[in-house]
Amino acid sequence: MPQAAERFARPPFQSVIPCIMFEDEDLLVVNKPAGWNTHAPSPHAGEGIYDWLRHREPRWAELAILHRLDKETSGLLVFGKSRAANRSLTRQFTEHRVQKRYWLLTDRPAPRRAWKVQTCLARCGSRYASVSGGASGELAETQFTVLSTAPSRTLLQAEPLTGRTHQIRVHAAESGVPILGDTLYGGSHFQRVCLHAAFLALEHPASGRLLSFEVPADFEADPCRALRSAITDPGETDAYRLVHGAADGWPGWSLDRLGSYLLSQSEEDLTFEQDCELRRWVAVTGAQAAYHKPLSKTVRRALPETVCPQLMLGVPAPERFSILENGRSFELGFGEGYSVGLFLDQRDNRRRLLTGEVAAGFALPSSRGGSRPWEVLNVFAYTCGFSVCAAVGGARVTSVDLSRKYLDWGRRNFELNGLDPAGHEFLFGDAFDWMKRLHKKGRRYTLVILDPPTFSQSRQSGVFRAEQDYGKLAQAAVRLLRAEGVLFTSTNAAQWDPAQFLETVRTAIRSEGRSVLKERYAPQPPDFPISREQPGFLKTAWFEVG
Repeated sequence: MPQAAERFARPPFQSVIPCIMFEDEDLLVVNKPAGWNTHAPSPHAGEGIYDWLRHREPRWAELAILHRLDKETSGLLVFGKSRAANRSLTRQFTEHRVQKRYWLLTDRPAPRRAWKVQTCLARCGSRYASVSGGASGELAETQFTVLSTAPSRTLLQAEPLTGRTHQIRVHAAESGVPILGDTLYGGSHFQRVCLHAAFLALEHPASGRLLSFEVPADFEADPCRALRSAITDPGETDAYRLVHGAADGWPGWSLDRLGSYLLSQSEEDLTFEQDCELRRWVAVTGAQAAYHKPLSKTVRRALPETVCPQLMLGVPAPERFSILENGRSFELGFGEGYSVGLFLDQRDNRRRLLTGEVAAGFALPSSRGGSRPWEVLNVFAYTCGFSVCAAVGGARVTSVDLSRKYLDWGRRNFELNGLDPAGHEFLFGDAFDWMKRLHKKGRRYTLVILDPPTFSQSRQSGVFRAEQDYGKLAQAAVRLLRAEGVLFTSTNAAQWDPAQFLETVRTAIRSEGRSVLKERYAPQPPDFPISREQPGFLKTAWFEVG
C-alpha cells in the first residue's frame, strides 16, 4: 500500500481514525466496516461514513462520493477532497479505469474455477435481477475466480467490469453461489454479508502515478467490534457503546464499554445467551468487571440503591473511576444511582465543542476569532461534560443544574482536565428560573446548550415534558443569545419525530424575532446505529441564530 506523500499536521483534538488508510491533499481512502452506510439514506437517519467524515474536519468539507458500497459490504472506499480530484476520479470511474476486486464467501460449491457473467440488471422491488436482452436494464459484467475452498466454504474473487447496484450479489446468486449472509439473494444466514472490497487501483488525480490499496477480508470478525474499532482511537477514547440492541442483533439489550469496565442494560434479567455474550466481551476487551443495570420506567420513584448497576463478574470498581473520551477525562461511578455520569451518545457533539467545528461550513464562534468573549451557558448541565469540552475549547462556561451533587461532580471533571473551576460559574437551581434571572441581568452568550431530560420536575417551574415544553425552553434560550450566536438543542424523546422537533425549535427562534442562519441536524453516533429494528432516539441540532 502506498504511503501518503504528505500527512496533514494534526491540529488540537483531532483523533486518529483507524478506518482511514490513506490521505493527501487530493484523496481520502477508508476501509469501511460492514453495517455502515456510505451516506445517510434519509435526512434524519444515522450518518453514513461520508457524512460523518465530511462534517468532522474542515479539510474534509469538500469531500465527494465517487463510488459506493452497500451498507453490509465492507472494504475500500475513495473520496475526493478537491474539485480537480473529483473531476479526475469521476472520469476514471466512468471510463472503468479504476480496478476493483472484491472477496466473497459462500457455503456453496463453485460451478468452475473461473467464469464471467454478463447480463442486464433491473430493479424488482427491493432486489435487482437479470432481465432478458430485450427488456430495459443496465448492462452488468462480473468476472469470478475461486481463491480457495474448504468444507462448506468457498472464497471467491469478484471483479466488476461495470459498476451496477447489487451487481456482484445478483451475479453470484444467479451463478449458484449466493453470498453467505446475503439472505436477500438466497444466501444462508450468517453474522454479516460476506462481501468485501479488497483491492482498489487508480491514477492519482494530481501526479498521475498509479496507486493501489489492498485490505484482506476477515469475515469471521465480530461485526459489532469491527465497527467500533474502525471509528475509535483507543489512545483517546475508551468509552463507547459495544452492542446497541436490535441494530446489533441483540433486541432489548445494550452493552457499553466504560474504560476498564462494561455496563450491560436491559429491561429484563439477562438471558443465558446475553450472559454468555457478556462474558465473551469481558474476555475480548480485557475488562476488569462487568455490571448490569435494569432499565426501569419508574426510576424516579425508586431508591438510588435499588437502581444502581450491580456487579455481575470481576473485581468491583472503585467508588469513582475515570474514562477517556476525545482525549478528555471524565469521572464515572456505579454507586450514584441510575446514571453513571456521562451519556455516551453525545460524544460527537462534545467533540464539536473541542474542535470548534459543527459541520462543513459551520464553525462555532470560538473558531471565528474576534474580540468578543466566548461565553457558554450549559443548561441542565448534569456532570458538566459539555461544559468541560467548551472550557477546553477556550470558553468561559456557566453551568446550571437542579442538583448540587451533579454540579460538584462537574467541578471534579473540570479539575480532572486541568481546568480551574473558579474561572467558571456553577449555578444551582431551576433552569427556567435561572434563564429569566440571567436575562434580566443582561447576560448574553455566544452559545447556549439545551440538553434537558425528557421529563423533569422542579418547585419553581413544575413539570417539564420535552414534547410539550421544549418550545418554551428554546425561547428562553434564544433571549440569551448574542447576534450570530449558536443554540445547541437535544432531546432523547424517542417518539418525537425529528422533523417536528426541528420545527419546534425553529418556531421558537422566529417567535423571538430572530432568524436561523445555519442549521445542522446531528443524529446518534455510529456506535449507536439506527436501523428499522432499532429506530433512533437521540435528536440533536445546532442553529446559528441571527
